[in-house]
Amino acid sequence: MDGVQIGKYLSALRKTYKITQDELAYRLNVTRQAVSKWETGVAIPDIELLLRLSEIYDVSINDILKADTTAIPFRKESVLPGRDKSIKQVMVIGCGRWGTFIAWYLDKIGHKVMLYGRETSAKMQELLRTGENEYLRIGNGIQLVTDFGSIESADYIVISVPAQHLQDVVNELAAYSVENRKIILCMKGMEIATGRRLSQIVSDGLSHTNDVAVWLGPGHVQEFYRGVPNCMVIDSNKELVKDELIRNFSSELIRFYYGTDLIGNEIGAAAKNVVGIAAGMLEGLDLSSLKGALMSRGTNEIARLIVAMGGKEETVYGLCHLGDYEATLFSEHSHNRTFGRNVVQNKDYDKLAEGYYTVKALRNLGQSYGVELPICEAVYQILYENAEPGKVLKRLFSRSLRNEFV
Repeated sequence: MDGVQIGKYLSALRKTYKITQDELAYRLNVTRQAVSKWETGVAIPDIELLLRLSEIYDVSINDILKADTTAIPFRKESVLPGRDKSIKQVMVIGCGRWGTFIAWYLDKIGHKVMLYGRETSAKMQELLRTGENEYLRIGNGIQLVTDFGSIESADYIVISVPAQHLQDVVNELAAYSVENRKIILCMKGMEIATGRRLSQIVSDGLSHTNDVAVWLGPGHVQEFYRGVPNCMVIDSNKELVKDELIRNFSSELIRFYYGTDLIGNEIGAAAKNVVGIAAGMLEGLDLSSLKGALMSRGTNEIARLIVAMGGKEETVYGLCHLGDYEATLFSEHSHNRTFGRNVVQNKDYDKLAEGYYTVKALRNLGQSYGVELPICEAVYQILYENAEPGKVLKRLFSRSLRNEFV
């Protein structure tokens, strides 16, 4: 193997797709100096790193070893034909609050959108009858469908359903031989029974030819609909997939950032809903002044879990978790915050609070990985063991003295 030629090829790939040495090192969990050594031919990545590089750039290991730099421009044009936004046919699965917004948004920025909902769904029937729901009015260009018969025409499949129903959707899609598509998950949560992340459910149940990505971060439908912008993140195991989706989904209303840790982003996004429930409980007990401590300790404990599961500690401080706290712990539109407040005030709440289910999965994962999750444990005890909220939360914030960052 010619290390110098391989190095030139890797350098050309990285520069073609506008990735810095620091970004690549961060993604591969190596030093920037290691990347520099590869690109100058001083060293060649080991087989594990070659596999990761092949995933990131969507090339084979043989392509890397052949080191044919003349093929890179042609490959770029076949994968990324120009850098401008292209119009795509999108099927959005899920007609709830967020799914309907995603359909509205993608239609608004120029894509051709189909919105799927079950024929028996009251929400879908309302959309079919009036073209609107309690949050927004959909555009006339959106095609409402109640079966998957049109899925073959979709370039992108966007899924926004309750996390515990995702496996059912995947099972239905599997019957349609869905292949070579971009599947984007606009939802937050984890499967209770298995602890799987949502991207794992899709990857396990559908063809490996599909590319799976997640669309996460802060924002409420009500605010987006009235034109208030926000920042969000798209993550995937493939850099080219992120590049394409961010290019085609970005607008003045939503600015997207490139995710660099799929595990951390999915865990962080799911966990922030549990912290949101805890914040609502504090609010309901007139202990809102403790939200600052909750935010600090919440990021700390979820960071430990992310690292134990193979992700990066710093991800928890990004848009998926800490960056979403304002929308989840303080906003009047937050379902999880409102649910938590109502629980301690013994009031009913009929909207989906995904954190109610996520806390069971996180508790199981914490036990499996040997990670202490005191906030998750407190929320679990209150929701599932009928523990007295005041006592549990008081005990949570009066735990034995310790270093702040332990």
